[in-house]
Amino acid sequence: MSLSSQKGNMNSIEVKNLTKKFGSFTAVDGISFNVKEGEIFGFLGANGAGKSTAIRILCGIIEPTSGDAIVGGYSVMNEPDKVKLNIGYMSQKFSLYNDLTVEENINFFGGVYGLIKNKLEDRKKWVLKVAYLEGKEKLLTKDLPGGIKQRLALAIAVIHEPKIVFLDEPTGGVDPISRRNFWELINELSHKGITVFVTTHYLDEAEYCNSITLINAGKIIASGTSKELKTKYLTNTMLEVECDRVVEALDIFSKQDWVEETSIFGNYIHISVEDENSARSLAEKTLKENNIKIIRMDKIVPTLEDVFIYLLEKDTKKNVK
Repeated sequence: MSLSSQKGNMNSIEVKNLTKKFGSFTAVDGISFNVKEGEIFGFLGANGAGKSTAIRILCGIIEPTSGDAIVGGYSVMNEPDKVKLNIGYMSQKFSLYNDLTVEENINFFGGVYGLIKNKLEDRKKWVLKVAYLEGKEKLLTKDLPGGIKQRLALAIAVIHEPKIVFLDEPTGGVDPISRRNFWELINELSHKGITVFVTTHYLDEAEYCNSITLINAGKIIASGTSKELKTKYLTNTMLEVECDRVVEALDIFSKQDWVEETSIFGNYIHISVEDENSARSLAEKTLKENNIKIIRMDKIVPTLEDVFIYLLEKDTKKNVK
């Protein structure tokens, strides 16, 4: 297998029929997809869907049972060591040494990646700048705020200037403002031509991705841009209902023939319906009969979370049958 040579459409990653089995359990089940050079690629799925196993294969950490992937021009099956040398990787758990200072972490990982003397010093200055740690080199890493730790970990993951970086749940446990700042750094890397392969539990973050692939039970169930996923899979009208006794209202809506799909978003309910006007009337009537007060009901643009829930439920029902 070779990388696509079409100008402006070069693939950094090409995955073909990749499978990983652990005994009788299939964690990754014959998946195939491409990731373009310089794009932010979102790999989404629930816990246990196969995301982390797939990333570990693509990073050359574990060997696939069958199939192959070309990462940065190298086969994960036949050249895993070369793959490792040409990528950056940040795991879902904080990947630096907490008992070392910021500078000691930079020096250690820079040395692991083969950086020495002037090159290491130049890259160290860059890491400190993007992590907002200039003049704070002697701080212990464990004492850094969570958002700064994550920026430091990402900067160190690309200290050797790889063309591809894998980020596995990079913003877990980080506050919303720090998450937004972290994604600004991801965008900077993408603009420099670095391919960013990221998994996340936060569906709002997936809106930042150039393309998205959804995986469930080890299989790919959908791929496309955020807009493509929303328009292709959710063709019905989406209404957002704010009312009291939300959980009870959700259960009532889920039993109505005129409601296609239901989901809960914080204190609001999303219902997918074919006819907006009749659905509004039926919703008001149904909740009134159950003494549930409607505060508002608005037509909304479906979110990626709506798409995600719809596709997961559809795939689960198919597998049950």
